[in-house]
Amino acid sequence: MRTVRDVHARTVQAPAEKVGALLDRLAGDDDPLFPVPAWPAMRFDRPLGVGATGGHGFVRYRVTAYEPGRRVRFDFPGGGHHAIEITPLGARSCRVTHVLEDRLAGRKLAAWLLALRWAHATVVEEVLDNAERAATGTVRAPVRRSRWVRLLNRLLWDRPTAVAVPPGARLARTAFARTDFTDAWQLPLPPGMPRDPAAWKGVLRGAFPEQGRATTADGGELLLGRDARHLDFRASILIESPAAGPGERTVGHDGRVTLSTVVRLHNTGGRLYFAVVRRVHPVLARATLRRTHRRLALAAPSAGERELAARAPQAGYGHRTRP
Repeated sequence: MRTVRDVHARTVQAPAEKVGALLDRLAGDDDPLFPVPAWPAMRFDRPLGVGATGGHGFVRYRVTAYEPGRRVRFDFPGGGHHAIEITPLGARSCRVTHVLEDRLAGRKLAAWLLALRWAHATVVEEVLDNAERAATGTVRAPVRRSRWVRLLNRLLWDRPTAVAVPPGARLARTAFARTDFTDAWQLPLPPGMPRDPAAWKGVLRGAFPEQGRATTADGGELLLGRDARHLDFRASILIESPAAGPGERTVGHDGRVTLSTVVRLHNTGGRLYFAVVRRVHPVLARATLRRTHRRLALAAPSAGERELAARAPQAGYGHRTRP
């Protein structure tokens, strides 16, 4: 058994009250601190407060202490904790500190020493980058992701899950009077990801004509496809986002992006051809959706940049690739 203690601190040239207001929005859909969508979002089963249970990615914890604007502590189920604290240094500056303490042994210790500590350090430094950027408008020395961290990020990226073609994919569901094959793959759509289905066209390799487009209150659907003598196919990209009512704030709800495929076969040649294609189609669909999802996430503005853009829409923050 080994005690692990990891501390990251940053002096921010802004009043503690200003940075503390950012801390109070942690884990909400407008969270200005946690580095989403490049890393899994911090989510809880209720608004931030003592008793809230959740985590980020595969890391689970529970809020055991919360002093609004100053401090929050999260305890892991098997012991150990991590915490964020804001300490005033004067009227115009403060220190933001993140502390992780745990006792690890066996495989958990090996995973920490060989991989997780590097990813953890990067995520925490990106939290501090976001705090500094959102509070001051700039970051003096932003963290850079090493090759090792980028590899870990790729390996740990969410994998699509198989679902039924969603009811919201109306263009796909009504594309043909008769369908001989359907499937659908889905990934969460955390804050910061593109909500325009057209931004996801790259999920299909090659140029496929647009067959239809629909806009909904919480997203939209883009239908691509092609007809041939042996078969017709359509690929639907559906974006669904959680909607909050006037004055409400959604808590712990990500949107969804779903890639659905529908196929209509015409003849024996089509059936023979698709008997082969359907073996590799699920592998390719999962891989391309996952690759596009990660590419768009890494190109999205950071949480701190989105906070600045929300305050000043004319700033025009666009997509770009993070270091």
